[in-house]
Amino acid sequence: MNSSLLTAPPSFQHSSPFLNPTPFRFSTTSLTKRRRYRISVVRSSSATPDPLKPPPPSVAPDVFGGRRELTGVQPLVDSLPPPLRLAGSALIVAGAIAAGYGLGFRFGKSQNTALGGAVAFGAAGGAAAYALNACVPEVAAVSLHNYVAGCDDPGAVKKEDIEEIAKKYGVSKQDEAFNGELCDLYCRFVTSVLPPGSEDLKGDEVDTIIKFKSSLGIDDPDAAAMHMEIGRRIFRQRLETGDRDGDMEQRRAFQKLVYVSTLVFGEASKFLLPWKRVFKVTDAQVEVAVRDNAQRLYAFKLKSVGRDVDVDQLVSLREAQLSCLLSDELAEDMFKEHTRKLVEENISTALSILKSRTRAVFFSRGATPVVEELNKVLAFNYLLISLKSHPDADRFARGVGPISLIGGEYDGDRKMDDLKLLYRAYVADSLSSGRMEENKLAALNQLKNIFGLGKRETEAIMLEVTIKAYRKRLAQSVAGGDLEAADSKAAFLQNLCEELHFDPKKASEIHEEIYRQKLQQCVADGELNEEDVAILLRLRVMLCIPQQIVEAAHADICGSLFEKVVKDAIASGIDGYDDDVKKSVRKAAHGLRLTREAAMSIASSAVRKIFVNYVKRSRAAGNRIEAAKELKKLIAFNSLVVTELVADIKGESSDAASEEVIKEEEAQIEVDDDEWDSLETLRKIKPREDLTSKLGRRGGQTEITLKDDLPERDRTDLYKTYLLYCLTGEVTKIPFGAQITTKKDDSEYLLLNQLGGILGLTDKEIVEVHRSLAEQAFRQQAEVILADGQLTKARIEQLNEVQKQVGLPPQYAQKVIKNITTTKMAAAIESAVSQGRLNIKQIRELKEASVDLDSMLSESLRENVFKKTVDEMFSSGTGEFDGEEVYEKIPLDLNINAEKAKGVVHELARTRLSNSLIQAVSLLRQRNRSGVVSSLNDLLACDKAVPSEPLSWEVPEELADLFAIYTKSDPAPEKLSRLQYLLGISDSTAAMLREMGDKVLQIGAEEEFVF
Repeated sequence: MNSSLLTAPPSFQHSSPFLNPTPFRFSTTSLTKRRRYRISVVRSSSATPDPLKPPPPSVAPDVFGGRRELTGVQPLVDSLPPPLRLAGSALIVAGAIAAGYGLGFRFGKSQNTALGGAVAFGAAGGAAAYALNACVPEVAAVSLHNYVAGCDDPGAVKKEDIEEIAKKYGVSKQDEAFNGELCDLYCRFVTSVLPPGSEDLKGDEVDTIIKFKSSLGIDDPDAAAMHMEIGRRIFRQRLETGDRDGDMEQRRAFQKLVYVSTLVFGEASKFLLPWKRVFKVTDAQVEVAVRDNAQRLYAFKLKSVGRDVDVDQLVSLREAQLSCLLSDELAEDMFKEHTRKLVEENISTALSILKSRTRAVFFSRGATPVVEELNKVLAFNYLLISLKSHPDADRFARGVGPISLIGGEYDGDRKMDDLKLLYRAYVADSLSSGRMEENKLAALNQLKNIFGLGKRETEAIMLEVTIKAYRKRLAQSVAGGDLEAADSKAAFLQNLCEELHFDPKKASEIHEEIYRQKLQQCVADGELNEEDVAILLRLRVMLCIPQQIVEAAHADICGSLFEKVVKDAIASGIDGYDDDVKKSVRKAAHGLRLTREAAMSIASSAVRKIFVNYVKRSRAAGNRIEAAKELKKLIAFNSLVVTELVADIKGESSDAASEEVIKEEEAQIEVDDDEWDSLETLRKIKPREDLTSKLGRRGGQTEITLKDDLPERDRTDLYKTYLLYCLTGEVTKIPFGAQITTKKDDSEYLLLNQLGGILGLTDKEIVEVHRSLAEQAFRQQAEVILADGQLTKARIEQLNEVQKQVGLPPQYAQKVIKNITTTKMAAAIESAVSQGRLNIKQIRELKEASVDLDSMLSESLRENVFKKTVDEMFSSGTGEFDGEEVYEKIPLDLNINAEKAKGVVHELARTRLSNSLIQAVSLLRQRNRSGVVSSLNDLLACDKAVPSEPLSWEVPEELADLFAIYTKSDPAPEKLSRLQYLLGISDSTAAMLREMGDKVLQIGAEEEFVF
């Protein structure tokens, strides 16, 4: 040992993230020079090595140093056995005493001198004997050292031999020198077993240290102290190093020491190894050191696990995990990571083959290398799944189960495309035989789970590859004649789909696509001949294509060609629709084998777009004249182009088509001849012989209309615009601000009739437009004539004349007149109600005159009339109240809610009751007897509507005066009796007031005068 270590440690302390040294003293006997060595343990060649167990660490033979030589009396002590050494010591002491006694007596010639010499020589002999026995522990320690150092294999050290050495020299193992040598040997051994900081543990260090500790027989506290001393040494080395790499190396060395020490001492390490107190480390840091080293050690053991893992290996892994103190969660993650890396090796190999330039060579073989690598992955996955369900699975290493690439090299969007390539390659290989086996489906499902592919992704790949395989099988069946020779084409195709596990709906889509491709080839020259029709029919029968699919294909493909021809014909315009265009239209319509309905539908779609353009230009026109001119262009386009186009599609002549259209129009008009004859403008749009001859008998087609393109209101507005143009003519502006109106002849009405057909208006809608326009003109003039709402004989004649001028039927004219007069009357009645000039009697008279007051007066106004009528009844001064009249008849006449009316009556009665009493007292004080009587009658009327309790007043004498005055008005007995009750007057007081009525009034008058 370095001599400086014998002194006290320095007062300062070095801080470290994992250790902090504390003072540690050594005895001179226990401190020997220690060096770091590598131990070589000899292995037996006859034992079968465990693949999960690494080879024992190599230990240098000089790990404990060379042999030590005995010096001085040590060889003598070593040669003497303990009894002989004790006897010799006694002889030495006795001989020294005897010699001292003899020499003292001889030279001193006295007894005292002899005794002094004996004492002196005896003390010297005792010192020599003590020195001889004192070096025994050191000799024993040297012997122990030479014994251990002499063993070629430290594992060959036996506990019995060490005990025999202690027994030989008669020393105890607890002797300071002997125990110090034991600790030094143990410290040297542990230091040599632990690998350097940059190397990982091999796994057998703990067993080797425990075995050597047991062989030495060293106690756990002493062994733990050596572990702590090794930690201090690592700290000092870290301080001496000073660089970052050295610091990391020593940190790892300390973590390995903590981990190994924890395993060596087990549960006792918590109190035997005070890492936290000595090195100022936390429990979490200790746990991290244990966890990291356990992971490294378990990872080392996982390296022996390959794709052929068996039950014994899994059991050994589980035992290794428990011995390493590794948690189940971490062990499970590490095992899954290891299996994932094994699979990633196969995947990388398969991808390198798949992407290599020479992959065509591999795919030309029976079993491709790519598929072979994937089969290895699947076999490994199946093995792990089967082991997971093993009866002894609880004894296996954690993490055994299906493989997943999540969290590994191929867990990312960039790598997902590579996995899809591998999955597609496996699908293609599975379908290479022309059918999909059940085991291949299961393998594909497992491969999908391993790769982490989604359902949509795998279905898309399966569909893509299966479509190619189905097309290939279908082409072989057609070329070989198997499909055509089959009795049931549908059954043959269904069987083909079942063999490939292919969706029949997708197969139908492929059939449709094949039919469409063949159809496009056949119509490349613009028409279908008989041979093409036969070929398509044969293909349709073989592929079992439904009729609606065939019609849709023809409408799509042939229709697109026909649509181009139609658009070219329309684009030629009014002047360009010549014989060549007519010929091309007829050829396309009949050569493409389109049905008349399909051809007309295509033509209608193209024509209606042109119609809509004309309508847009008409709406964008600056005035009604310009808008009508655009509509006139629309009519001309329909007559000269669209009508010819429809005739060519049908294969008819345009003249025959025009005559047929005119006859249809005449037949439609004759359906309701009375309605048409009633309006002059309607009569003008009827086809007439003279006008049709003038226009060349050219009518317009009515099969293509704007009925579904424009709403009804827009179509009627366009029709009305042209109708107004026919009625007003064209206005021409001349200089000086003057205008000239040019009237149009009746031929414009025939164009108007054609416009109605183009717009898709029905006869009823056309009649309604004409009638509404005539009604609008009649209403404008009628409102001027009936400005005051009074209808006289002269005004009636004037209105009849206007009705004939605008051509409005009489029934509609009467309706307008009635509407105007009713509106005027309603305004007058409403004004009278608002001003209070209309009572219930007048309202009843109006109802008897068939005046619809419900439509003229709102409900609120009628309720106000009722409220006012009831209020007048309560203030009439008669004292009468007819419940039937108020609650039933008046609400019925006013058409208001009876219950609501009853509530209004009760509310008014309660209010008027108290007000009538106050008013009567006020009139009494004014000496207005008639007013008092009227107010008391109003009070009685309110009481009849809502019976009241006796009323109270602050001056009872005034109530008596009111009663006395009322008795003099000769009232009905029942009224007088009810008033007596309401005023709270007793019978005696009432009788006295009747007898003294005049006198009371006179006295009251005198008092008033005096006052």
